[in-house]
Amino acid sequence: MTDSDNGSNLGRLALLAGVLGAVALPPTAAQAASAQTRRYPSNWPDPEPYGLADTRLDLWPRDDNSFILPLEMRPRDEELGRVWMRDTYVNCFVVGGRPVYVATGTTRVPGLEAAGPWNDGIFVWVSPSLRGPWRLVDTTGIRPGAEKGKVWSPEFAGENRPGRTVVAPWQEYWYDDRFGKRGQAWAPEVHYFRGRWYIVACMGDHSRKVGSFMLVSEGGIEGPYRLVEGNLDKPFGDSFVGGPNFIEPGAYHHIDGSLYAEGDDAWLVLHNHVYAKFRDDMEDTVPATGLPAFQQRPYSPEPYLEGAYVFKHGGKYFLLHAAWNRTSAEPDGGTRHAYDPPGPGRVQYQYDAVVAVSDTFEGPYSERWTMGVGAGHNNIFRDRSGHLWATFFRNPNFGHWSDPSRIADAAVPGVVRLEWTGPQGNRLYVQRRRG
Repeated sequence: MTDSDNGSNLGRLALLAGVLGAVALPPTAAQAASAQTRRYPSNWPDPEPYGLADTRLDLWPRDDNSFILPLEMRPRDEELGRVWMRDTYVNCFVVGGRPVYVATGTTRVPGLEAAGPWNDGIFVWVSPSLRGPWRLVDTTGIRPGAEKGKVWSPEFAGENRPGRTVVAPWQEYWYDDRFGKRGQAWAPEVHYFRGRWYIVACMGDHSRKVGSFMLVSEGGIEGPYRLVEGNLDKPFGDSFVGGPNFIEPGAYHHIDGSLYAEGDDAWLVLHNHVYAKFRDDMEDTVPATGLPAFQQRPYSPEPYLEGAYVFKHGGKYFLLHAAWNRTSAEPDGGTRHAYDPPGPGRVQYQYDAVVAVSDTFEGPYSERWTMGVGAGHNNIFRDRSGHLWATFFRNPNFGHWSDPSRIADAAVPGVVRLEWTGPQGNRLYVQRRRG
């Protein structure tokens, strides 16, 4: 395992050796450039043709580069012995001069094996360190007697007041003969921007309308939260045909909403290719519909992608997606691993994180590469020491982690350390093994 609060001893020794070497014998320009290059790990050659998946074990979250966050358990977590979580999100913000780590994700209610057809909203955990202690935010002052840590839920529709909407009608629970109780919140993210706390999340497939929305806190990270004006009647963006066949026509919008901030500006990033700048008051986007698309280099054919997220590092913009690595048989009897759409003979294997890089937020973005095997639907963040991490959750629905022998270790709040290949390589990978 790695330690977020203490830098890599190997990195420090390498840096110290470089400094001492410069003092003893000033390098030539070529030597200096070579030394600069050696400070960074190298890019790996990409599998060819474009669209094949890199499955090397070095790109898996492992015991030596990752760990599961020890989140405070709720009563519902006691039987499993840990928090069940999908779409894990973690970040670190400086508030009042101190680091505040936040964690959230998609959770389930007692008695259900998944986060649908309904769940009870969004929980948030905080910690002074990535290692913990991780505590549920204290919401007892807002809702005495309610479950601690729950910052938003369709249950809170009764808190709506004229001029202040907590839960819009399209977000409320509803019922039908096929599923019974329906409606759930998915893939929440917590953001601290201009001194205020925001949550971007999604109403999932079983909701009246499926798509992304944003909450703004009227207090601290614990809330109370209200819905922004742009989501009073619908999710962000346009409706279009998509999702499972049980979603009603016109109900499906762009899912997996994310917020990217730079300076005093913020953008909404939506599944799986569009974006829009927020208004200065952060109550809606401009434009509200007909959103522009990132300039990407799609696979051929392009599969279904999820979890779009933008992160800036080293002056470059990194666009993340979650893509299913599917296996199929090669003509020579070997196994093909590729980011293919569903098809005959193709089996879901791992839910990977694929990334592309650009000089600008809008693109054009490079060809994608595999950043982490089984680490899809994640985000990247810096810890208080400046080290880069990504989240993962081990998808329990299909593929490798759905196997009965592994399912007990799926749906976790995991974090994995990343490495950057420097200003020349400009790639991010799960921290690979050395040697």
